Amino acid sequence: MTVRNALIALVACAFFPAAAAQSPCPAGDKACARKHLLASPAKRSSHWHAALQRPLAERIAVGPPEVVELLQLDVVANDYPNKPRPSTPDAAFMADVRRAFDEIPAPVKRLLEPKLAGIYFVDDIGGTGFTESTADLEAGFIVLDPTVLAKQTANAWATWKDNTPFKPDPAYRLETRIEEAPRDDRVRAIQYILLHEIGHVLSIGTSVHPDWNADPKDVDAAKHYYFGLSWKVDGGKYATRFDADFPMRKDVVFYFGPKLEAREMRATYEALEKIDFPTLYAATHPADDFAEAFASYVHVVLMGRSHQVRLYRGAKLEKTIGPCWGQARCAYKRTALESALGLPVTR
Repeated sequence: MTVRNALIALVACAFFPAAAAQSPCPAGDKACARKHLLASPAKRSSHWHAALQRPLAERIAVGPPEVVELLQLDVVANDYPNKPRPSTPDAAFMADVRRAFDEIPAPVKRLLEPKLAGIYFVDDIGGTGFTESTADLEAGFIVLDPTVLAKQTANAWATWKDNTPFKPDPAYRLETRIEEAPRDDRVRAIQYILLHEIGHVLSIGTSVHPDWNADPKDVDAAKHYYFGLSWKVDGGKYATRFDADFPMRKDVVFYFGPKLEAREMRATYEALEKIDFPTLYAATHPADDFAEAFASYVHVVLMGRSHQVRLYRGAKLEKTIGPCWGQARCAYKRTALESALGLPVTR
């Protein structure tokens, strides 16, 4: 550990004690959890004033008690089985997160500076990453789970994630490659996850898409320019403009139980290639559409990395799906991202 990393770890421990109270709401009491979530100090911008004054690179720390409690309440409110608890990441993991963050392009960091309250570590959050905004939509924070990320390499993580919508079947296989062999390590797994979560933070308080905590029936779609490229509100729920031609989209569920048969992999990705979602995960929710597009664009275009999904039937490679940023189907989203980042717009 370098002197700087050691200092940041010490500062984190000084500001954020490891102990955290148990959730004030018992499992199953969703009403209690929602009430306490609204009152959480982590949802107030004023709570993060000191954090937002620190240099961006110093906003990386173990999860403070109020963040741990917010996550505990969130799993109760959503009836998830997880039990978030304070994390104690080791020095090597902290160094990898710092390295992953340091490599993120400067234009992204400039936009992130006034909005990111911190990157925090909490165990058993129910996924690899989590982002929440303050109630006034002025700032947000990112949470990573070291217990999930500790042994992941970039391609192993991306492959695992992209397989989660499909029921296991030995006759079919999906591999995702987001890094070439020399760089296929934990640092780049963390980095891609961070890019997705940063995309969420940058969308906070903007007209990109509706607040992810909003009820769809209350959303005015005309106020959100990126949302309108692919999404609409239909019957009080989010739907895409392509659902008639992409009927399996309603069954695309990541992480929480596959609904699609493995034999549907090819048809699913062939349908995806005809529309403007850069990844399959982007087709699940308006907020994840933007975050996935942002992560993929920064990773592929700004950082010059790879992103391929390879579909196998038995030992035979049947199909390879590459990034869409040079294709007409993603041209409008590329323009929107370049405008948001203050980069020259590709025509």
